[in-house]
Amino acid sequence: MVTPSKSLVMRRSLAAMPALRGLTRGEWWWRAFVWVVLLVGAFIMALPFFWLVSSSLKLEQRVFQFPPQWIPDPVRFENYIEALTYKPFHLYVKNTLIIVILNEIAVLWSASFCAYGFARIQFPGRDFWFGVVLATMMVPYFVLMVPTFVIFSRLQWIDTFLPLTVPAFFGGGAFNIFLLRQFFRTIPAELADAARIDGCSEFGIYARIMLPLAKPALTTVAIFTFLGGWNDFIGPLLYLNSPEKFTVSIGLATFRSAMYTPRWNLMMAASAAMVLPVILVFFLAQRYFVQGIVMSGLKG
Repeated sequence: MVTPSKSLVMRRSLAAMPALRGLTRGEWWWRAFVWVVLLVGAFIMALPFFWLVSSSLKLEQRVFQFPPQWIPDPVRFENYIEALTYKPFHLYVKNTLIIVILNEIAVLWSASFCAYGFARIQFPGRDFWFGVVLATMMVPYFVLMVPTFVIFSRLQWIDTFLPLTVPAFFGGGAFNIFLLRQFFRTIPAELADAARIDGCSEFGIYARIMLPLAKPALTTVAIFTFLGGWNDFIGPLLYLNSPEKFTVSIGLATFRSAMYTPRWNLMMAASAAMVLPVILVFFLAQRYFVQGIVMSGLKG
């Protein structure tokens, strides 16, 4: 039961929160219900990650202990040192970064170039060809896996980084083109018209006006490209054979097979360490990521 003093405190707290002012009792309870559902959902979604981090700091025999021990005792930071030195993860990280950086350059350049053409350049069949580009998103990757492997094999690109980087220079992906096109369409056409009157070429408008204004959308595409390259497992598994060219995802997959008996605490430590760059990139660019999604017309 809420005492008069507690009720007074609650009313003062609500008055101090601008978002809750003017709400009826029913609206307040509905918002409280939504918050509780969201918090419970977020907790459930984050639970496997919490277990991963907790297990990475435990003794091996306590990883599968039931009920789970969420706070390790003792805390073993040595697991991370042992895991990251058991296999050459520094080499895997270096290979992955080479692929990711090349893909970032390729996708940001080619996808923005194609998107600008579909958004601002008038040419016969523009909408038809844009529909064809969107239709490619409906083709599963596994359908294209065999023919692309045959093509790259004939080109003698197997066991090189070329199959994982060169295709990104030819369009940058249908989804990225779509996202950037939607953003370019929100920029007033008067800016481009004024630049044309001043004698600016079409490429100059793209490079000097559109790209600086499209930073939020480009950041969103950069985050998606980073996540795709860092987490890609099928591509490196198909095209890379030499252990010195393995990426992070392949290194983690071979981590267990390299041990005579699985040491789950070390596997959890290696997995947690490899997830850390993804989390850092997302939180550092979170503001631009949300802004890019909203301004590209993908909200809701």
